[in-house]
Amino acid sequence: MPLLEVEGLVKHFVRRRPLRSTVVVHAVNDISFTVDEGESFGLVGESGSGKTTAARCILRLTTPTAGEIRFDGEPIRSMSRQQLRRLRRTVQPVFQDPYASLNPRLPVGESVAEPLVVHRIGTAASRQARVEELLDQVGLDRSHLRRRPDELSGGQRQRIALARALALGPRLVVLDEPVSALDASVGAQIVNLLMRLQRDLGLALLFITHDLRLVRHMTTRVAVMRAGRIVETAATQAVFAAPRHPYTRTLLAAADLASRRGQVDPGENRPDDGDTPLREVAVGHWARV
Repeated sequence: MPLLEVEGLVKHFVRRRPLRSTVVVHAVNDISFTVDEGESFGLVGESGSGKTTAARCILRLTTPTAGEIRFDGEPIRSMSRQQLRRLRRTVQPVFQDPYASLNPRLPVGESVAEPLVVHRIGTAASRQARVEELLDQVGLDRSHLRRRPDELSGGQRQRIALARALALGPRLVVLDEPVSALDASVGAQIVNLLMRLQRDLGLALLFITHDLRLVRHMTTRVAVMRAGRIVETAATQAVFAAPRHPYTRTLLAAADLASRRGQVDPGENRPDDGDTPLREVAVGHWARV
């Protein structure tokens, strides 16, 4: 049984504009995928594709309009507050901007210990020992415990955010653009750290990103999103070796060009999928073609 199952997930937002008609934004439109125990799964797409909204629904930071999300076989949408509290011990997020996700008034040690305090885990002494262990795991000196976020670099803050996410011993970590705010060399260090943590701790990772190079390096399976839909999904190497959907090919070409000439907008000449269903074009490889 998959650790995470997303089935027919829909999220619509209603925009009410003064003196104008109501607009319904179809942010996520009937997507399905699974993440297995210990797997790295990538959800990739350009800005506005719906990938972050999907992640927020999985984390129950946003309530889905329709569809089902199950963690370890249990439906998330119908969970009580107490059940959600238990769920959040096993599913943890890491967001794009580590500075925004850390309390600027708290020393780093208190920020990392906060989940343990909220969930009433351990004594003050055992929590302190756990925080020190977590800093060791993410490659930071224990002297950072007394520092505040504004005294740290972006890479150090992201390591602190990872330490806090790991504090409760989660089985799944949802990473929303975890290195996009960092420069290339620091981002590479964080990627290597994530790969080591996954190997050592047996974590399942859900990567939300626009960075195809990161997806290729980090994930075993990937789903490509466009305009709220999954247009292609398969093993990562299969998608890179033989992309079947025109939009996937456009993204790959844009990423290759961007690596040589600077950023390129992959949104040009997009195909219109309409109601084309996903179909299996090869074993385990699905695309809207």
